[in-house]
Amino acid sequence: MIKHIVLFKLKDKSPENLAKTKEILLSMDGNVPLLRSIEVGLDFLHSGRSFDVALITTLDSREALDAYQVDPYHVSVVKKHMHAVREDSVAIDFEI
Repeated sequence: MIKHIVLFKLKDKSPENLAKTKEILLSMDGNVPLLRSIEVGLDFLHSGRSFDVALITTLDSREALDAYQVDPYHVSVVKKHMHAVREDSVAIDFEI
């Protein structure tokens, strides 16, 4: 199993944009069959080192992670939105 975690800093940190971003990320549930689990969290501390949004997903294997990266829904809906709204992001992928 693979844990795929991405943290995003958004250009627009308004409550409306944060809520829309969370909704779009969560929309992968049921639309991206490779995902075994998905969580999305919004930061509440707003410290200088905080990121705004956390995406935490679980996939079966490294091959599933590779396929997830090019999944049509992930690319056309989620990545399209995230590339438009993000200021920065960091990711980590590890085996569990």
